[in-house]
Amino acid sequence: MLFVSHSSNGTAGQPQLRRRQATPGTPEETLAAVLTAATPGVAPSPARRVLDVAVAVIVLGLVWPLFLALVLTTRRSTGGSAIYRQLRVGEGGVPFTLFKFRSMRAGQAGPEVTAPGDDRVTRLGALLRKTSLDELPQLVNVLLGDMTLVGPRPETVALAGRYPEELRFIFRYRPGMTGPSQVLVRDEGVLGQVADVENYYLAELVPHRVATDLGYLRYPTITETIRWLWDTLLYVTRIVRPRPGALSLPALIGVVPSHPVPIGKD
Repeated sequence: MLFVSHSSNGTAGQPQLRRRQATPGTPEETLAAVLTAATPGVAPSPARRVLDVAVAVIVLGLVWPLFLALVLTTRRSTGGSAIYRQLRVGEGGVPFTLFKFRSMRAGQAGPEVTAPGDDRVTRLGALLRKTSLDELPQLVNVLLGDMTLVGPRPETVALAGRYPEELRFIFRYRPGMTGPSQVLVRDEGVLGQVADVENYYLAELVPHRVATDLGYLRYPTITETIRWLWDTLLYVTRIVRPRPGALSLPALIGVVPSHPVPIGKD
């Protein structure tokens, strides 16, 4: 089974073809079978790619002492490697290995979706999650071209295979470190109140996330990209909080547009 991603950034010429061999019987092969509707992939524009690389290089250059300190403390608190690696769905449905600081105790299984109060999360891990510092290693994913700064959530392979078919087009786009849904749709409080976290996430939260992200993905200009980076900084530093909007789920925060029609232009 081959993963085929036709990456297009809206420029003239033939799309770039990327192939990756999937081992039979693995999650990768399953992903290839269920996400064929996600291709062709939609890559960021050249201007956004330049911004991705510039911001990643600058931030990594500034925070490397903190990075090293977190590597040491995370290893000690979790009993495993400091960097957690997990297969996620990338542009065009092509899997990639996502890097994060480990926030859970090593060797403990559980749901794909982490709810508040999950016993697997360490005290340090809870702090890293609250401040989004656990996502710092994803800047390496940005440099490698697996991710972009602003885009849809990088979904796990297992959950991606359970997405409603009409929403799988979101996997055409390169996933982002942040994005509208990650700033506006804050679901921690909701997930802590339901019995079946994964089913609730897929049936109720995913449609809201996809609809929210499409507002940006329709017109992903440099101005809008910088705006969402700025909004993310303000949110993470707790300078401002998103205002509640008119959602069918009152516990969520943000304004979700009507059901979007996916387009292939970046």
